[in-house]
Amino acid sequence: MSVTVDNRAVVRKVLVITLLLNLFVMALKAVVGMWTGSLSLQADALHSVTDSANNVLGLIANRFSSPHPDRDHPYGHQKFEAVGALGIAAFLGIACFEIIRGAIERIFGGITPVRISAPELWLLLIVLGVNIFVTFYERSVGKRVGSPILIADAYHTMSDVWVTVTVLGGLIGIWQGQLLHLPKLQWLDVILAFPVALLVFHSGWKVLKENLPWLVDRMAIAPEAIQAIAMQVPGVLNCHNIASRGVLGRQTFIEMHMIVDAPDVETAHKITEDVEARLEENFSPVRVLIHIEPPAYESDQVSFENQTDSRMRDEG
Repeated sequence: MSVTVDNRAVVRKVLVITLLLNLFVMALKAVVGMWTGSLSLQADALHSVTDSANNVLGLIANRFSSPHPDRDHPYGHQKFEAVGALGIAAFLGIACFEIIRGAIERIFGGITPVRISAPELWLLLIVLGVNIFVTFYERSVGKRVGSPILIADAYHTMSDVWVTVTVLGGLIGIWQGQLLHLPKLQWLDVILAFPVALLVFHSGWKVLKENLPWLVDRMAIAPEAIQAIAMQVPGVLNCHNIASRGVLGRQTFIEMHMIVDAPDVETAHKITEDVEARLEENFSPVRVLIHIEPPAYESDQVSFENQTDSRMRDEG
């Protein structure tokens, strides 16, 4: 029987720390963006608004994502974290749309001159340093405790790092353009808004791709791998109709039917416990449900794959 670890307190602490840092970054970008008139920097500030919103969303999801089962949620509540991660993907999509819309409006509405100086650029370097710290802090803790919400938010903040690097590069170009009297470099501010939007979209897609399979109960472990482990246990004659769901390293559920060589129920029970121990050793934390079939039962159906689809593939 696996021991379920509740890491919500650690996740909550990280989210509160990053929320405060993101609020600081957001305020600094917004002030400098309005001060200089930079569209790309204002878009970056909008991206940072989603950072703070994601932290709040993560705190809400964390409140309801207990791994411990109860009467109404016998498989625990951890999917709330995946729902929170999908919310982050939605925020990223909104930010992407707003950045592109603002850039298009600026193209057709005329370029507003950006006024930037060395002090503002130094402030943006401080912002960049804070974002880099938040990214590595969240990702390291998220991987250590197996928190999808922290890992997803770290991806989001990493996109913020690249956004800030891109914007900073453009503003440095505009700053040099001011010194060298090259007004055409003002277009850098609008042009760079588009790759910023693409970076934001990529981060959202990555978060969506990593969390959606958990919500739709996609296979967590290949049934052939589970079968191979079970067949190593003495007394196991056959195992079939194997299904798994969840996320490896976070929480996995396995169901399987098994035929054992046992003269009585007690011996059969001992064999199933040995199988559970082997699976726990390989896929912890895991909850295993084993249904014992009579010795005369025969089946070569390893997984719950549709029988018709299997036959069509074999014939093909």
